[in-house]
Amino acid sequence: MKKRILVTGGAGFIGSNLCEQLAKDENNEVYSLDNYFTGSKNNHVANVTYIEGLTVDIDKLITFEPHTVYHLGEYSRVEQSFDDIEKVWRFNKDGIFAVLEFVRKTGAKIVYAGSSTKFGDGGLGRSASPYAWTKATNTELVENYGVWFNVPYAITYFYNVYGNREIQTGKYATLIALFKEKMKNNETLTIVAPGSQQRNFTHIDDIVSGLILVGENGYGNDFGIGSPESYSIKEIAQMFGGKIEVLPERKGNRMTADVMTAKTEALGWKPTKNIQNYIEELRKNNWTR
Repeated sequence: MKKRILVTGGAGFIGSNLCEQLAKDENNEVYSLDNYFTGSKNNHVANVTYIEGLTVDIDKLITFEPHTVYHLGEYSRVEQSFDDIEKVWRFNKDGIFAVLEFVRKTGAKIVYAGSSTKFGDGGLGRSASPYAWTKATNTELVENYGVWFNVPYAITYFYNVYGNREIQTGKYATLIALFKEKMKNNETLTIVAPGSQQRNFTHIDDIVSGLILVGENGYGNDFGIGSPESYSIKEIAQMFGGKIEVLPERKGNRMTADVMTAKTEALGWKPTKNIQNYIEELRKNNWTR
């Protein structure tokens, strides 16, 4: 019998790559639930069933009982979350309650995508923005559902993901994709002051392999999936080699975050990709890859 797997946010950057890899296994039956806020129908891949809608309506929209729910479909931007707080609450707080009630009813395991902002600046980062606070408190609710209702769960934490299907333009563009577009168009690279904030850029392929391992074998909290190599935003901009402009500081922008990958590595996970090599590949392809 095939394993039914539901990925919320399955048409987004990380979710679409996860769906694509899961769907390669003929023993899996893969479904995506996405509201297409930052997801795109251009990210649809073969052998996945796509359902459009909000996670708050998961009980109405999903008419089968999945084995595993990868819950990636939440609002996921730090600085923008101050202006988008109503969306943050709807997608993250109302959404997590509906999803947890759904897995409680169906008996599915939930693999929750927490946020490494929770560990930012020695723990202060958890309340530094509406996004960070909702994600941090959601991890606590997932843990509590495990205790209160015996819901099987695993909580993962990503670190600055880059790679195929990143959002390249607009308000929700991610840094590496944004820099790539600016280099392609011969534009100045803008970094937020002070520029010394450290990030552990992690390739999407490493994120997906970690997620699948945790989905199959991980239970509990603290499954970090991140590269051990840390670079400042200024150092990343210098790797690209363009002109740099420093923008004023912004609220919610953490300086550091602890990378905790021991539990994921214990399952057999190791990062295989390097941000310096990726940038070099982009350069060789004239920033069009």
